[in-house]
Amino acid sequence: MAAPSREKANVAILVTGQTLFMIAAITVMTLSGVVGHQLSPDPGLATLPIALMMVGTVVSTLPASLFMKSVGRRLGFITGAALGGVGGGLLSFAAIAAGSFWLFCAGNLLLGLYQGFAMYYRFAAADVASPAFRSRAISLVMAGGVVAAFLGPWNASATLGWVAGVPSGGPYLVIAVLALVAIGLLTQLRVPPSGEPKPGDISRPMAVIGSQPGFLVAVLAGAVGYAIMILVMTATPLAMRAAGFEMSQVALIMQWHVLGMFAPSFVTGSLIARFGVDRILLAGAAMFAAAVLLANLGQTMAHFWVALVSLGIGWNFLFVGGSALLSTVHSEAERGKVQGINDLIIFSLVAIGSLMSGHLFHRLGWEALNLAMLPLILLVALSVLAWLVVRRHASRPSVD
Repeated sequence: MAAPSREKANVAILVTGQTLFMIAAITVMTLSGVVGHQLSPDPGLATLPIALMMVGTVVSTLPASLFMKSVGRRLGFITGAALGGVGGGLLSFAAIAAGSFWLFCAGNLLLGLYQGFAMYYRFAAADVASPAFRSRAISLVMAGGVVAAFLGPWNASATLGWVAGVPSGGPYLVIAVLALVAIGLLTQLRVPPSGEPKPGDISRPMAVIGSQPGFLVAVLAGAVGYAIMILVMTATPLAMRAAGFEMSQVALIMQWHVLGMFAPSFVTGSLIARFGVDRILLAGAAMFAAAVLLANLGQTMAHFWVALVSLGIGWNFLFVGGSALLSTVHSEAERGKVQGINDLIIFSLVAIGSLMSGHLFHRLGWEALNLAMLPLILLVALSVLAWLVVRRHASRPSVD
């Protein structure tokens, strides 16, 4: 394992890389639907660029993991930032300048590739950290979203007119520039040999790894938690606008939601170390249930604020907890395929959630949409409890 100073430098690079990526992701979530509406020949396709970003993540996440298993984390992250961040940002800017909706969709698809690679920053934190620091390192990387919660919405609004003649193009140019900054920092990332692939390492079949209760709980918590969060998050602006709120109020609620998602990361790792990952996962499910209840109590600004903050905290506990648990169920040789399949499952459900959100909102309404999430939340909680029962049973001494 690297010396403590190198360990902290590596984590700092990953935290910064996560922040720069999250600025890009929040910019897309905030602005690409608006730009899509301006460019689209059909208003019904306005949010297609956002959905395609998620599709880009789905199709790239497993190849990204396998690529990094072959060439290492540093080169993999640089490749993702170059092709996805710089390429996607510049292509989106060029599409706006040309007035091309489909070219803009292609740019957002590339930004999804950026996300497909960047989602492994949290796993890289586990690679570069000592066992005692591992869960905290994952949490610190996720905490990069706190800064992005302010800078993402700012970039989506304050830089709109930065480039004369290309209205709305400035934020995507900023995405490309920030990706270049990330590349410069990532050249200094040093992953210890224990975190890089070794020839001759033995890898178990995925069927064996996937049959572990810990693996199943980790994937379920991460995938279901992320899908519920993105579905409700995407529906929130629609619900608030339908309730008569201004866009400035919608932006404020979304900013607090993102803070709820990432601010707990400063302490989530410590909470896992103190109370155990099982209790944190159960707490995450409880926060989701609280968000559903609050969403059904009313549609005032206060109701939206508390519900969306609760939703964000629940996502953090489930996602960080699931990531920490996943890192304990595979060897170094198995890392690439296990993490790749984990994120493939997560972002497949996320893509489905983002595509279904508007449809479900118009069909069910805000309250019923939230209530429809309860069975999935219960499924996560029951899976954690079943995992606890299996562990306790396995730890009991056998009686002849």
